[in-house]
Amino acid sequence: MTGQAHTGRPSRLLRNLSSKIASIPMMLTAVVIFLGGTIWTVVYSFTNSRLLPRAKFVGLDQYERLWDAPRWIVSIQNLASYGFFTLVFSLVVGFLLAALMDQKIRFENTFRTIFLYPFALSFIVTGLVWQWILNPEFGVQSVVRALGWTSFTFDPLYNADIVIYGVLIAGLWQGTGLVMCLLLAGLRGIDEDIWKAARVDGIPMWNTYLFIVIPMMRPVFITTLVIIASGIVKVYDLVVAQTSGGPGIASEVPAKYVYDYMFQAQNLGQGFAASTMMLVTVAIIIIPWAYLEFGGRKRG
Repeated sequence: MTGQAHTGRPSRLLRNLSSKIASIPMMLTAVVIFLGGTIWTVVYSFTNSRLLPRAKFVGLDQYERLWDAPRWIVSIQNLASYGFFTLVFSLVVGFLLAALMDQKIRFENTFRTIFLYPFALSFIVTGLVWQWILNPEFGVQSVVRALGWTSFTFDPLYNADIVIYGVLIAGLWQGTGLVMCLLLAGLRGIDEDIWKAARVDGIPMWNTYLFIVIPMMRPVFITTLVIIASGIVKVYDLVVAQTSGGPGIASEVPAKYVYDYMFQAQNLGQGFAASTMMLVTVAIIIIPWAYLEFGGRKRG
């Protein structure tokens, strides 16, 4: 029995030892920098820190000021509108493009590169490009009026009621290609025999997608949703490049609110409170995803 114990499999602690040792720096980085920084931010959100952090606790005062601030309310409303339409349009358009690409069309690699190329650009570059395109003086409005439609108006970045949708256009242009590639990878993972069986049974293609293929791609859709949602919560660059939060505060978003209060208004406590609320939003997204991916599985 002793000999079997010595010649048997190593203990669970010693399995894949080299990979565990290699992961130590990343684990320390995650624990010390991410977790430590998160705790530090949450703790100091209950203080009246201004230019420098100071441990003078004021309870929930910063959160009360935060939710009483019109600028924060506008930023939350903008994030909700931007997020809803980004999720819907990027998934629908991305899936339609992926389904078309999955038909083995000619020049597929070229089209895939064209659709994915915007994602390779920085958000600042994308924002500046779409600022020019949507500028009424020399953008789309100017071109259409030059063609004879002199009453045509299209200036979303200068209209406080619809400015967030101008930002949305740029965001969809940049991010839809990535969604397409993720969903295309999921489609390519579907067994060809399923398509053959559906054709033999005379099932229409849209029924096959809706009731067979999409349910089988559930893990891909969940991962894609998390990637899209995380990008929505931290949207900042596009707004700064296109509108700087204007007109007025019409296109404010939470990330910009945090940056402005921490580094321009020199009100660290308020910035920490706002960033903590963003952290709560991310947790609301991540926890259900983690449960669906890992917690809901039956252990064998």
